[in-house]
Amino acid sequence: MSKVELLSPAGNFEKLKIALAYGADAVYAGVSHFSLRLRSGKEFTYESFEEAIKYTHSKGKKLYVTINGFPFNSQIELLKKHIQKVALMKPDAFIVAAPGIIKLARDIAPDIPIHLSTQANVLSYLDAEVYWDLGVKRIIAAREVSLKDLIKIKEHLPKLELEVFVHGSMCFAYSGRCLISSLQSGRVSNRGSCANDCRFPYTMYAKNEESGTLFKVEQSEEGTHIMNAKDLNLSSHVDTILKSGVIDSLKIEGRTKSTYYVGLVTKVYRQAIDDFYADKFESKRYEQELQSTKNRGFNDGYLVKRPFEKDNTQNLEDSISEGTHQVYAMVCEDEKSCLSKFKLVPNEEYELIMPTCRVQESENEFGKIYRRGESWYLSFDKLQTQKGKIFDEIHSGNTNAVLLPATLPAFTFLRRKIV
Repeated sequence: MSKVELLSPAGNFEKLKIALAYGADAVYAGVSHFSLRLRSGKEFTYESFEEAIKYTHSKGKKLYVTINGFPFNSQIELLKKHIQKVALMKPDAFIVAAPGIIKLARDIAPDIPIHLSTQANVLSYLDAEVYWDLGVKRIIAAREVSLKDLIKIKEHLPKLELEVFVHGSMCFAYSGRCLISSLQSGRVSNRGSCANDCRFPYTMYAKNEESGTLFKVEQSEEGTHIMNAKDLNLSSHVDTILKSGVIDSLKIEGRTKSTYYVGLVTKVYRQAIDDFYADKFESKRYEQELQSTKNRGFNDGYLVKRPFEKDNTQNLEDSISEGTHQVYAMVCEDEKSCLSKFKLVPNEEYELIMPTCRVQESENEFGKIYRRGESWYLSFDKLQTQKGKIFDEIHSGNTNAVLLPATLPAFTFLRRKIV
């Protein structure tokens, strides 16, 4: 049995490196306004994107390019040039959403596989067959589809690869087909610039048309987050998904999320996948660790349960919570120093979240690294920069890297539990 692929978001080059370091088999990323995450697309230039593809391939991993926006006629010539330019970089697949772009991509770059975006909303083998005939190698399943339906699709098209989202933000609209952002701010969600208006609190009113009387409907003083969907978390169902034998890739949402989110979530799902194949799957362990990330509350979506069975998909109180832990620093690529992400002080204990457990206990003038139970910790005795300057405390935004007591794997996070 070949292992399922773990696919992580790469919102910029640093997040790409972090995703690969923490166990992703592949990453997805985009450049320019043809990606559905315009903000993350701006993080890459064509030059840095080509470098990112080479870096990914040097690690023996894959990079899929997002070209999943819906262009207007006026953009088609620009889109052609974009596909031509990216194709020369030899990515491992194009992620597209529209039939016309499938044809265009196959005409321009016939050797690059096509992955069909979840925006195409494939729910049945009939639709899957149409896209297969168009030359699509993989379908990223609609968020609303069930595992039973994916099994049926695989029965009809055994060579078609199937990819499913297992973690990250959920859209309250059907397959992300939302116009609220366009209506309120002119930012078109299906062309990459969603303003996330569904996350805002709203005040509701009831109007009597005969008298013109307007009543304010209150849930709380702050209004109500009436369209705010909870985040998807299928970590406890990874075993069920993999036992089906029909899923080729597990995908994590979050190109615009933090470096810690990318690293931690990738690490957890890497562990869940590996544990499944080693016959030691522990769902509670993964669920607990994922609570350390910022989230809107979790639910398990529609893959393993039908939509009408769900009654906990909305978070009506808050647009996001802080999670159980605060990140204080991240180890630099030199593995000898770290940059503050919050507030570092001496004589405080920081838990280490590492991409690999390549560490030994040590103690010197800068502090100590030690193990307690299954976890590793670090405590600073002195906050000294590489230039020799000593600080009593260092805050987020300070670009002076702090020397570590010993080398640690690049992109290791220092965190503490929020009390």
